[in-house]
Amino acid sequence: MSTSRRLASVDALRGCTVAAMLLVNDPGDWGHVYWPLEHADWHGCTPTDLVFPFFLFVVGVSVALSIAPRLEQGADRGVLLRAAMVRALRIVGLGLLIHVAAALILPDAHMRIPGVLQRIGICFGAVAAFQLYASGRAQWSAIVVLLTGYAALLAFGGTLEPFHNIVSRTDTAIFGHYAYRYFPATGLGHDPEGLLGTLPSIATTLLGLRAGHWLRAGDRRALLLSGTACVLLGAMWSLLQPLNKNLWTPSFVLWTAGWATLALLLFHLLVDLRGWPAWGRRFGVNAVAAYAGSEFMQILLPGLGIQDPLYRTIFAGWITPLAGPYIASLAYAIAFVAVWWAIMWAMDRKRIYLKL
Repeated sequence: MSTSRRLASVDALRGCTVAAMLLVNDPGDWGHVYWPLEHADWHGCTPTDLVFPFFLFVVGVSVALSIAPRLEQGADRGVLLRAAMVRALRIVGLGLLIHVAAALILPDAHMRIPGVLQRIGICFGAVAAFQLYASGRAQWSAIVVLLTGYAALLAFGGTLEPFHNIVSRTDTAIFGHYAYRYFPATGLGHDPEGLLGTLPSIATTLLGLRAGHWLRAGDRRALLLSGTACVLLGAMWSLLQPLNKNLWTPSFVLWTAGWATLALLLFHLLVDLRGWPAWGRRFGVNAVAAYAGSEFMQILLPGLGIQDPLYRTIFAGWITPLAGPYIASLAYAIAFVAVWWAIMWAMDRKRIYLKL
């Protein structure tokens, strides 16, 4: 049976994903981080590498739960499209504003054009348009075209090695000094949220859109089968093109979307059907506020010279002698998440929800 009500499981999954983003982005000491909380150096997939694709997947789920019911109620497609595009542009603009702040405040930072929020905004806008104007069959076709076309592009580019692959070379040619990394002496650079890698990211979000429709229909069997199939297909594809978050390879898309589908099913079973607490919901209902606010804090603390003495005095000073530097670094990250949980808790209590 189709439903248009807000599902606590989706808010909880989104919120847990945002909390994980904050945890892995804000250690006390980057030199002492446990490997599950670090990205793979290049090829491979750690638990941390699941975080961003999970968020994009949930963006697609949310589009199915928010836009599809309005269409069924007779809302005008053009009005919905304009609203979605405005929201997408606001998300992109917020991402750019964060990078401007970093370039102005942090002495070692430079202006960067691509970014996490920029990719989220583009993927949201694209998938909203697919929801409004493309059938389910056309959406599946788009997923196939995006993945196979991108795979062919990677193969055409030859090597998948850092900086020399076709994705990095193209992004460097387009963004130059405004990429995440750029070396003027060699002309080489790379951006993990660059332009070409956004194409398979749209496929990730489209897979979330299709999962959202199954969730609305209560088709748990489809979620289970598709999640399992994606994990297996991703594993097999990785034998040809490795799992790689930086390049967002097709195998990475299927592997991460498969696990995201199974996580969505698990949250639905436990939260919606069995009544378990919706842990993470407060982060989930204010996801952009939590992420953007934490990014600004991550810029201001070191920019104002507060972070290092804070970490040394409260965490490293007494935890390191007792438990070692890795525990001290993790404790800071957990405290950072706890601070933002308290802020989200207060906003939720006062029913303050920041929507772009």
